[in-house]
Amino acid sequence: MGNVLAASKPIAAGGGLPPPLPAEPALAATGKPPSEPEQPPLTNPGTMDELHKKCKDVMPANFEGAKLMINKGLSNHFQVSHTINLNSSNTSGYRFGATYVGTKQTSPTEAFPVILGDIDPAGNLNANIIHQLTPFVRCKFASQIQNSKITAAQLATDFKGDDYTASITVGNPNIINDSGVIVSHYLQAVTNRLTLGGELAYQYGPAVPGGQIAIMSAAARYATELSTWSGTIGVAGVHLCYYQRASEQLQLGVEVEANLRMQEAVATVGYQIDLPKSELVFRGMVDTNWTVAAVLEKKLQPLPFTFALSGILNHTKNQFRLGCGLIIG
Repeated sequence: MGNVLAASKPIAAGGGLPPPLPAEPALAATGKPPSEPEQPPLTNPGTMDELHKKCKDVMPANFEGAKLMINKGLSNHFQVSHTINLNSSNTSGYRFGATYVGTKQTSPTEAFPVILGDIDPAGNLNANIIHQLTPFVRCKFASQIQNSKITAAQLATDFKGDDYTASITVGNPNIINDSGVIVSHYLQAVTNRLTLGGELAYQYGPAVPGGQIAIMSAAARYATELSTWSGTIGVAGVHLCYYQRASEQLQLGVEVEANLRMQEAVATVGYQIDLPKSELVFRGMVDTNWTVAAVLEKKLQPLPFTFALSGILNHTKNQFRLGCGLIIG
């Protein structure tokens, strides 16, 4: 080795070996190779119901006819509402609603149990109960009564871990007819942006061909600070959504739903415009069925009033529906 060094580089005057090469800064300081920056820990991906939530929130919720809603808070935990709808559908009439929020505070914005429902003069009832049993287990119960009969009932349980959510839902169980629906969901946070999961739906009963049927589908979501891609694909069909926050005032959403069995597909483009200074929110959409819809909501300060205007037009069917509403409280 000494002969090689001597041949490649002359020895400095005064004799001795050449000075050693300078050490790497990271090695000299710590004696260990430089490490990559630590990634933030994975967070809970939420439930399957929230997979397309951002895109769905952009789409307008249209209504028809005249609507008056009065909300009244009786205490910090109890609130009632009175709603009057005047239209040509079966939703016309008066409904009384109530909401109770318990004292079990799990976060600055959440408290349990939550009990909410509404009823009309004929006794038709919609009720929901949500309760956080443990920090990791949440239960939801929903029931619907029409014409003095329970037409729908379901119980859902969510198991939320640090980076995953497993859910199971039992719908319309009937011991006498031996029928019902069982749906299980699982979502796993692979990275801070990518979430993968699946859904298994099982239905049984005498009305089902063959006595039982099972359908499985896969789900995925890729989210950044400004955009979200989400989708589900299975034997029944394909559901894809894209959400983009274009600016502080504008949000965009694109949704594609395809039913493979019916060989039908619908694409929808929606947008939401927020004008905080004017306290105005405008949502609009257009789909491939030539339907155009929009909803405008304007707060009438300093009064606790919100004015809502809804319109939906289908060009092929030549149908137009207009709605006007006022929310107090």
